[in-house]
Amino acid sequence: MIAIFGPTGIGKTGVAIELAEKLRERGADPVAINCDSIQVYRGLELISGAATSGDREKLEHRLISFVPITEEFSAGRFGEAARKEIDGALESGRIPILVGGTGLYLRAALSDLEMRPAVDPEIRRAVEAEIEREGPEALHATLPPKLAGQVHSHDRKRIARLTELNRSGINPHPDHEGGGELWTSSLRHPTLLIGLVEDDRVLLSKIRERVGEMAANGAGREAELADQAGASRTVRAAIGFDEFRSGDLERVIARHRRLGRRQMTWMRRLEGIEVIDRSELEDEGVAAKILELAEQVPCRVA
Repeated sequence: MIAIFGPTGIGKTGVAIELAEKLRERGADPVAINCDSIQVYRGLELISGAATSGDREKLEHRLISFVPITEEFSAGRFGEAARKEIDGALESGRIPILVGGTGLYLRAALSDLEMRPAVDPEIRRAVEAEIEREGPEALHATLPPKLAGQVHSHDRKRIARLTELNRSGINPHPDHEGGGELWTSSLRHPTLLIGLVEDDRVLLSKIRERVGEMAANGAGREAELADQAGASRTVRAAIGFDEFRSGDLERVIARHRRLGRRQMTWMRRLEGIEVIDRSELEDEGVAAKILELAEQVPCRVA
């Protein structure tokens, strides 16, 4: 199978669609499996940048828009769902194309990871109430220096998560301490890992254009409806949830840029990844390069 990873806005979905077309020309039956932590939510398609209905007509996408926006959804639950989708596709002779920018979700789909234990609901509710009452900066100040230095003081979602884990006595970074398996666990199936990169100025231009289109297409209204429906903490922390309603598009762009830097860090740590610079390549050209790589290392594509 094939996994396509890269920073937000780089065009992973378009590449997957072109790749699927080329695979069909060779008699294969591809299916895309989403690996983005926000695109799993139903009713958040604009804000999350999920594949459009037109995209889905060109290529079947699984694990998109299937979780109610009122629910919290974990990497552990996603991993179980993704592995089931992958196994089912392979058993029926299809080629899974994993697409997404959430590194932990991608690893959970590719490997049998032992995820962290669940946080006590009472601790979670207490942290949610505290961050609502005092703001993320106040909780950020209570984190141990080692954790506080790894997260921006305005990153509400990550601050809440680190606070929950810290108060529960759960190691927030088992991959760095105690011999965790995040980076060392074996892939469950032969996989061609593709990482997309692009000239920073070109990528910024794409992000600006994409954010403008999101706003014009109704991302603010989408966020309003999600808020009225009782959106979960994870949904409320999504990039653009607050900003599209207030019209602060520059902040949306800035947050996407920060996310992109974290995604690049993940990419550099993915063992065996084949990096493609798409700065001067259209989607079709990137897809052609992926097929070339698949032919060179066929043992890695199930």
